[in-house]
Amino acid sequence: MNNPELSEGINLSCEDRYEYFLSMAGEEREVWILVDTQNCFLKIHTDEDGGFEYLPVWPSSELAKAYAEDTTGLMPKSIPLPQFLRKWLPGLKSDAIEIGVFPTPDKTVWITGTEELESDLREELANF
Repeated sequence: MNNPELSEGINLSCEDRYEYFLSMAGEEREVWILVDTQNCFLKIHTDEDGGFEYLPVWPSSELAKAYAEDTTGLMPKSIPLPQFLRKWLPGLKSDAIEIGVFPTPDKTVWITGTEELESDLREELANF
């Protein structure tokens, strides 16, 4: 992904970034997260709506890297889509962790539940 593509992706609306994420995850069969030096995944706590936690996910390594640009020690990690669907989403659901799809450096993000994301990803996979 080159810089114009990176800028174009980041400048999409939240809803358009969600659709882009679904399309890319379906095509590439992977999801990207950020991990620290101990391989622990980034989880964000927000005080909005009474407070909740979410796992930020991206459609590419470059977009995840752009989000973490000003943060030391975070690096992109790929999760194969079958593993994300089979293990990650049920685990996140049981821990009451939402999904933050394709957050951008300006901190805008599409928050969704694990069941909705799973349904949308499986629907997207049916197109391939």
